[in-house]
Amino acid sequence: MVTFNEMKVQEIMQDKSLGRDEKIARLEEIEDEARALQRTASESPMNADDGWDADLRAVRLALAELGADERRKGAASL
Repeated sequence: MVTFNEMKVQEIMQDKSLGRDEKIARLEEIEDEARALQRTASESPMNADDGWDADLRAVRLALAELGADERRKGAASL
């Protein structure tokens, strides 16, 4: 099953009107949102596998494809 955020990532990557930097900025917004939701899920009785891992993976793959540096990684970025 594809999540809404995964579809947004695909849409951003396929949008020819967006430049590389704008794509990276939009993907980083989605990444921030997915991290926040993942963090919330880990601190609550919600299902541990709510798709946030898939969202983060899709965003990180897209960022890597764009050659974005990994400025924010690990727990230190939280």
